[in-house]
Amino acid sequence: MSADPGLFGPRSVTWQVHSDPVMWIAGVRALWLQALHPVAVRGVMINSSFRTDPWGRLMRTADFVGTLSYGTTEAAEAAGARVRLIHRRLGVDDPELLLWVHCAETDSYLAVARRSGIPLTDAQADRYVDEHRTSARLVGLDPAAVPGSTAALAAYFAGIRPRLAAAEDARTVEDFLRRPPVKPVLVPAREVIWRRVAALAYDTLPPYAHELYGRPAPPAETVTRRLVATAGLLRRVPARLRWRLPPRHILRAMDRLGPGSRPDPSVYPAPYPLSEPPSILEGPGKA
Repeated sequence: MSADPGLFGPRSVTWQVHSDPVMWIAGVRALWLQALHPVAVRGVMINSSFRTDPWGRLMRTADFVGTLSYGTTEAAEAAGARVRLIHRRLGVDDPELLLWVHCAETDSYLAVARRSGIPLTDAQADRYVDEHRTSARLVGLDPAAVPGSTAALAAYFAGIRPRLAAAEDARTVEDFLRRPPVKPVLVPAREVIWRRVAALAYDTLPPYAHELYGRPAPPAETVTRRLVATAGLLRRVPARLRWRLPPRHILRAMDRLGPGSRPDPSVYPAPYPLSEPPSILEGPGKA
C-alpha cells in the first residue's frame, strides 16, 4: 500500500510553494490584511491569545498550515475538525468572516511567492487558488462558495473593499505587529529582525490597504527589489536546516513519501512536475 500523500501531494503547487521561507513574510502580510475587516478583527481581539502569547499563536498557525500542506489526510482532517470545533465554541464560525480570513491568507501567500521570484505561471497560480478550496473546507467553508482562480479572488476583494477599514482594533494589531512583546533578552532581535520582516510584509500590501492604514504606498519596484533580496538571503539557508525547525512537517512528509517528494519552489518543473493543465488524476492528493 502506497504512502498517503495528504490533501495536496508532491504534484501540487501548494507542496512546492509552502516550502519556501518567504512564506513567513507572507503570513505576516496576511495578518496586516486580515486586520482591515472590522468584524473579523473584533473577533480576534476578543477570542485570540495573540497579545498574551504572540509567538505561541504564530507557531500554532504555522503548525496548522504545515499539517494541511504536508501531513497525512487523517492528520489534516483532524486538525480541521479541531479548528471548526474551536470556531463553534467561540461563536466565530460566520462563513463571511471565515471567507475573509481564508482569502486574505491565500492572496498573501500567492502574492508574496510570485513577487519574491518563485516562477509560477498564471495557470499554476490559478491552480494554487483552486487547491486551497480544500483548506477552506477544513475550516468550515463550502468550497463551492470560495474563489477558485486568481480572477475570482480579485473579484472577491473588489466586492468586499467598501466594508474594510483601519478601525481601532486594526490600529491595535498594527502596533502589535510593529513591536510585539518579547522577553528583554530578545528585544535586540526584535528590533533588528522582526521589525524589518513586519515592515516588509506591510509594504507588500495592495495599494488600497496602504490607503486604509493612512500611509502612502511605497514604490512597487522598490518593495519588489527588497522582497527578492530578502527572499534570496533566506533561501541561502540550507533547506534541510530550515525544515528542521518546528514543526518539521516537510521532513516528516519526505520520510513518508521518499526523497522524490522533496519540494523545490524555485525550479519548475519540480521533482514532481506540475503538468499544464493538471488532469483529474493529478489533482491534490493524487501524487
